[in-house]
Amino acid sequence: MASASHAAPKAPGSLRSQLLRWLILPLVALVALNTWSLYRDALEAGDIAYDRSLLASTRALAERVAVRDGKVVADVPYVALDSFETDTLGRIYYKVTGLRGETVSGYGDLPPVPKDVPRSDLYPALVRFYHAEYNGEPVRIAALLQPVFDDSMRGIALIQVGETLDARRALSRRILVNTLLRQALMVLAVATLVWFAVRLVLRPLMDLKHEVETRPLSDLSNVDQALVHKEVRPLVAAMNSAMARMQGLIASQRRFIADASHQLRTPLAVLKTQAELALREDDPAAMRAIVRSIAGTTDSAIHLANRLLTLARIEHGAGSMQPVPVSLADVAGQVGLELAPLAVHKGIDLALDASEEDSTVQGQELLLHELVANLADNAIRYTPAGGSVQLRVRRQEGGVLLEVLDSGPGIAPEDSDKVFMPFYRAQATLEANPGGTGLGLAIVRDIAAMHGASLALGRGEDGRGLRVGVLFPAPAALKAN
Repeated sequence: MASASHAAPKAPGSLRSQLLRWLILPLVALVALNTWSLYRDALEAGDIAYDRSLLASTRALAERVAVRDGKVVADVPYVALDSFETDTLGRIYYKVTGLRGETVSGYGDLPPVPKDVPRSDLYPALVRFYHAEYNGEPVRIAALLQPVFDDSMRGIALIQVGETLDARRALSRRILVNTLLRQALMVLAVATLVWFAVRLVLRPLMDLKHEVETRPLSDLSNVDQALVHKEVRPLVAAMNSAMARMQGLIASQRRFIADASHQLRTPLAVLKTQAELALREDDPAAMRAIVRSIAGTTDSAIHLANRLLTLARIEHGAGSMQPVPVSLADVAGQVGLELAPLAVHKGIDLALDASEEDSTVQGQELLLHELVANLADNAIRYTPAGGSVQLRVRRQEGGVLLEVLDSGPGIAPEDSDKVFMPFYRAQATLEANPGGTGLGLAIVRDIAAMHGASLALGRGEDGRGLRVGVLFPAPAALKAN
């Protein structure tokens, strides 16, 4: 079971849903904050309005307070508070206190003014507003200090007018309901607009999806980047690049199938002819000769099939190569040991010249072995008996150089670019080795390209034969690329 650290990443989900969520949820939070702020401001404005009305009633009472015969009196008819009472849903209480703290008129048990209540700065009057509880109900009270005097005395009377909070609470509920209703309608309207806006903005992506889905399987042409927004065009460019690589892969597969069928058709036809001859032959010696020919043709077909499979594996495995440090000198030494019997059989002097300097390159050891083996095998096959083949590995400025030199027929300058094409064979190579496949240098070219190496063909020592040089970049340069 895979560990949690290697678990598959979670799919991001719907783009439309994420856009709506990131737009509407913050909007709802901001609207809720705005609703709370508006509600507080409205309540504060309502309290100020009610306090102003309460102060007006207090002043109306204060105008009817006077001093008569050395006593504070209050002429407070009910009509003085009637106009105020008709505008409220609660009850009104009042109290007039004389100079010595005696109750002159009103409700004597009305709660007194707390000592820590400051004077209101909103009005040009000595008035204080405070909350209290009276007869089991919360009340809001205005306490006004009113100067009174006559010829015999002067002082300050206290006029208190209180009202229950029923009207204020009704106003608060009304403000809250109206605010919530307006904000909810606004959120609904904005959410609707955002939904349509997101749908409109994402329409080009839906058009792109439809355009890709309705394409024929064989249509790998580029998608028009003008179909989508500027921010999405890099994605479309990446899609076009991927389809171009897919076109190249499909073309490579088709070319491989065509080449393989063409190249295998000849040895298979020869095998069929040889088998028919063997069936008609009665002479055992002749039949043995035909069977030996069949064995040789089979070996050639196997060699061709192996080369084709190697070429296909290299072409389709470049993206999965994991480079590791590889000693090119060790690879060349191993190839020399493997091909020594073939060189001895042909009477060819096979030599290895590997410098003691570091010959490490970054690559895949199996592919590097295939590269060196193809170069060395070609050199041995095309070098006549009594010739020489030399493998050289040395470090030089810019990387590690692999050289394979032989004393064979070489390659004409006009063929130097063509010999790396699959199945192409120069005239000199056809004469030296008629049974070749023409795939060796194509395999070398692909492996070198995978490792960032450069290929060079030239004359061998003393101007004879062929020299193939493969320059591999230093490990640091390969990583930088």
